[in-house]
Amino acid sequence: MDSTNISNTIIETINKIITQLTSSIDNKLYSILDNLAFVNSDILKDNNLEKIFGNSSSNGILLIANALLLGLILYFAIKYLLSHLTYSQIENPSQFIFKLIIFGICMNFSYFLVNLFLDLICNISFAILNIGENIFNKNISFSELINTINSNISIEKSTIDFFSLDGIIKSIISFSLLDLVFSYSFRYIMIKVFVLLAPFAILSLSLNNTSWFFKSWLKNLFSLLFIQIIISIILLILFSVNYSSSNLISKFIYVGGLYALIKSNSFVREFLGSISTNISQNVNNLINFKK
Repeated sequence: MDSTNISNTIIETINKIITQLTSSIDNKLYSILDNLAFVNSDILKDNNLEKIFGNSSSNGILLIANALLLGLILYFAIKYLLSHLTYSQIENPSQFIFKLIIFGICMNFSYFLVNLFLDLICNISFAILNIGENIFNKNISFSELINTINSNISIEKSTIDFFSLDGIIKSIISFSLLDLVFSYSFRYIMIKVFVLLAPFAILSLSLNNTSWFFKSWLKNLFSLLFIQIIISIILLILFSVNYSSSNLISKFIYVGGLYALIKSNSFVREFLGSISTNISQNVNNLINFKK
């Protein structure tokens, strides 16, 4: 076997592996990305999560939060007594009791309040997507986006030529979709974490010294949810462009659009300030921390 045949065999093997890998990624991401990207109150309809959160003030996270409420009363009482000895300034007891009653009630209904908040953000996202559906007569979603990518870039070939420009672009797009899945999965988990912290965040408003916790919690949760509004706008823009398999610019716009979807968390984080859901960035931060 001469060197030419060996080279052709290696190239065909690489192309076959890349084709199977990208095809597997695309086929398994149709339903996953849409479910991970657009989060509503259904994320809380989990029996195990409901048990952790608590069905009443006598179990779950709510039990701990209500115990903390009693702890705040004891803390304020001691602080109020000491203020007479140290002559330090302290907030009015009646004002503290009023806030404790209001935020104590809100704390016990925090599950319901978070449900409303999640649905509000999701409805705004879907309203943006519906605008695109009415204008372009297309289902504005990741599933439709992947179908469009496959029809315009793969060009219906059984094997992708990885060493061609189309093959490189298709490979970049497929692995970008995989990056999106990891990023949105991390975001999905973090939303649940902040939902479980909701009772403590609301209760922290009872004291002036702890109200910063609520502000930080709300900013982070809102930032995580606001990402899906940005995602909706990016998808709307991607579907507004006329694509052609012979137009090289449109192919690079696909790549740019997916890169924008990957970096959407960074945009929101720089704009509002929040935790990062970028997997590679979190790995780099962990490595630098260890150093």
